[in-house]
Amino acid sequence: MNSFHYAFKVKDIESTRKFYVDILGCEEGRSTETWIDFNFFGHQLSAHLSDDIPPLDYCGKVDGINVPIPHFGCLLSPADFQKVRQQLEAAQVEFLVKPQERYKGQTGEQHTMFVFDLSGNPLEFKSFKDEGEVFLS
Repeated sequence: MNSFHYAFKVKDIESTRKFYVDILGCEEGRSTETWIDFNFFGHQLSAHLSDDIPPLDYCGKVDGINVPIPHFGCLLSPADFQKVRQQLEAAQVEFLVKPQERYKGQTGEQHTMFVFDLSGNPLEFKSFKDEGEVFLS
């Protein structure tokens, strides 16, 4: 699968670095005083300073849970999902959606969790029981 690039707004560089490098373990890439890049599990994230971060819209509904749109995240292996979960818990990051299993025994069975980075950006991490079912319904 090809890597993606995603640019998003953050409140400050230092708390962004803390969340993505110190908590999640992402490798830091290039940076200036106004933006910073990360290797986000093989994908390029570019965090840009902004004073205009819009409020979240909880218009997404998945399994009866309202989730903020937009959000981004990553599909992880089961081992990486557990590692990220442990890192978030160790850093006492609050979960918007606590780690849980969805669609048990069905196509698309997965583990998922939602958190906010330190600028309030919502992230979802998923791990599919069968990676071949990522795009199946």
